Formats: sequence, C-alpha cells, structure tokens
Amino acid sequence: MTSKVDEINKKICLKIKMERIKRGWSQEVLSEKCSISKNSIGAIERMQSTPSTISLAKIAQAYDMTVSELTDISKVEL
Repeated sequence: MTSKVDEINKKICLKIKMERIKRGWSQEVLSEKCSISKNSIGAIERMQSTPSTISLAKIAQAYDMTVSELTDISKVEL
C-alpha cells in the first residue's frame, strides 16, 4: 500500500514532468535552465528521487512559477 506521502511525492514529480512536456522542453533544456543535472531531472521524473526544496525552487523559477504553483497537485492524477 502506498502511503499518502509517497502519493504526494509521485504527483509532484509527475507535475514537474507534465510542465516540462507542456513547454516542449527536453530534460536537457530544463536541466540547463535550472542548473540541476539532467540525471537528477530524470530521476525526479521517474519518481526515483524526491526533489529537495532547493530543487523545487529552481525548477519553479525555470518554469516562471511559484513553488506553490508547482506543488499544487490538486489536478494531478496518477
């Protein structure tokens, strides 16, 4: 059984991926825009890594969003 925390993390990771795809960016482009390695972006998107607060802030800034907007998972379905 998946815990609520795991579900929240998965939804945030999925939202990061969906926002990247919506913009037509590759993982490499996002990596360059937020100064996070492509491998780390990939691990986050595959839900193998939990993004740190600093990573969330960098990704949100790259997307021109607030961290609150990035972590709003109310419409994200797994």
